[in-house]
Amino acid sequence: MADIQYLGHACFRMRGRDGIVLCDPYDRSIGLDLGRPTAHIVTTSHNHPDHGNVAAVRPVRDRVFVVDGPGEYEIGGVLITGVRTFHDKAKGAQQGFNTVYVIHLDDVAFCHLGDLGHELTQRQIEELGNVDVLFVPVGGGETIGPAEAASVISQLEPRIVIPMHYAMPQLSFEHDLAPLEKFMHELGLKDVAPTEKLSLTTSSLPGENEETRVVVMSANM
Repeated sequence: MADIQYLGHACFRMRGRDGIVLCDPYDRSIGLDLGRPTAHIVTTSHNHPDHGNVAAVRPVRDRVFVVDGPGEYEIGGVLITGVRTFHDKAKGAQQGFNTVYVIHLDDVAFCHLGDLGHELTQRQIEELGNVDVLFVPVGGGETIGPAEAASVISQLEPRIVIPMHYAMPQLSFEHDLAPLEKFMHELGLKDVAPTEKLSLTTSSLPGENEETRVVVMSANM
């Protein structure tokens, strides 16, 4: 069973039988306090303060294994694939590169899009492969907004979608982000109750013939 916590902005902590993976830790300069979470593995989509504050993460054992770019990794039984994408619609000319990760934990494929700035190409979709749970930015600014997020969801066809990187009251950010409600409206959803913690197994995922489930998580900071 994999346990998922949302730590605010684009940061998630996933605990499975083979270890703890933390994605995109942020710096206090954005107005949120991450604290000092523990992990075996940290993934960073790009080296910006709101996504790459590896120093904030405490090792569970002797050290934290940092994954910060494209490639295939196997760390203590956790399989991770990093796929190069762009942080903008100009193939990185404005904001540089972004790495999307697929993390296989307890037989569930988690995909963290980081600061993806565009819809995916067919090659990128094929490199990512099957996605069970998708962490998707929805607030716009330096990344995709509500409409583009909906398109990327259609491209990857995950079983569960968890939105991230949207406006929060405490967030002190140079780019104005759209509120979560705009993304929910884009998908035709309303009155989705937030959950603080999510536990998943392969058997608890929606079936292949069921609709994608959107889960809104409360930030646990």
